[in-house]
Amino acid sequence: MNNTVVGLFFTRCLLGLIFLMQGYGKVFTYGVNNVYEQFFISYTETFPIFLVQFTAYFTSYTELIGGLFLVLGLFRNYTYHGLALVILIVSFGRGLAQPIWDLQHIFFRSALLIILFLTPQENDKWALDYIITKRKH
Repeated sequence: MNNTVVGLFFTRCLLGLIFLMQGYGKVFTYGVNNVYEQFFISYTETFPIFLVQFTAYFTSYTELIGGLFLVLGLFRNYTYHGLALVILIVSFGRGLAQPIWDLQHIFFRSALLIILFLTPQENDKWALDYIITKRKH
């Protein structure tokens, strides 16, 4: 068994589970409206309400769906870009609220995502995208 294949599968699934569970909590446990009212509403003093509401929904659902797609290995390229955008939005928002001294959540997720971005996707052989593409050829 190739350690690169196993390592990529582990990295992708770990990051996927982190985002999936974060999104699941926001969407199904707390509800995106509650997340908006608790964590996002203070940004309406600086930004238009529709933009802040859109951001709350976008980040919550992108984490949920993107996390699931990472675990499955589906639409990897789009998923990487979507989750990178979420990390940038969260970093910007946290930076507005207070200086970002505590990078534990942002750094860890970013590091795992960078690994996935920089590794050729054909090395990630335990992804549904790879399996589907391989069968077509």
